[in-house]
Amino acid sequence: MTGSGEISILHLLLEASIVVQAVMLILVGMSITSWAMIFKRKKVLKAALDDAKKFEDRFWSGVDLSKLYAEVSARQQADGLESLFKAGFKEFARLHKSSRQSAAVMDGTHRAMRVGLSREVERLEQDLPFLATVGSISPYIGLFGTVWGIMNSFIALGSVQQATLSMVAPGIAEALIATAIGLFAAIPAVIAYNKFSHEVEQIESSYVNFVEEFANILHRQAVSSGEAA
Repeated sequence: MTGSGEISILHLLLEASIVVQAVMLILVGMSITSWAMIFKRKKVLKAALDDAKKFEDRFWSGVDLSKLYAEVSARQQADGLESLFKAGFKEFARLHKSSRQSAAVMDGTHRAMRVGLSREVERLEQDLPFLATVGSISPYIGLFGTVWGIMNSFIALGSVQQATLSMVAPGIAEALIATAIGLFAAIPAVIAYNKFSHEVEQIESSYVNFVEEFANILHRQAVSSGEAA
């Protein structure tokens, strides 16, 4: 209590039962971790969007594909569209040397790019399952702390002959804090999960469109080479 008789939140936290304190610590830890993942995912997805736009501008600028492949291969790491382009062109060049059947060449090229697409989407979706978990279970963890705290408050009332509101209020207040912390952890996680899931879907859609457009270009090259042979 403060000097004016008001209940101090800090006092309630310090005086809470071990179980309620453990629940609060778990929720605070989940909240801190989820915020770290939110900032990390935001940075990764923004970089993916920017890199995709830059590579598409370069790809559709009319640059020779062999030259572009050499530029991408020279980099230590290729992500996003660069990774899909690299995987597709590499497999196309390898199969085109050993086979003049355009269908077989394009089938292998498509498989290589689909594998690369799956890996890229998996990379973009990293951390999202944790955010979904925090968003779904945090309120229930907080509710458990609330139920436990209220239960202890009523158990304590059984040992007294006359119950007053001032005796019950601190226990109920500390219990409700657990619910508040649970909501504080859950709400940002749910908002971030929905936002990032939508962004991943948009990026994946742009990747799929690029794969199909790139495959069409390679198919025309394979057909023209087969006819020339």
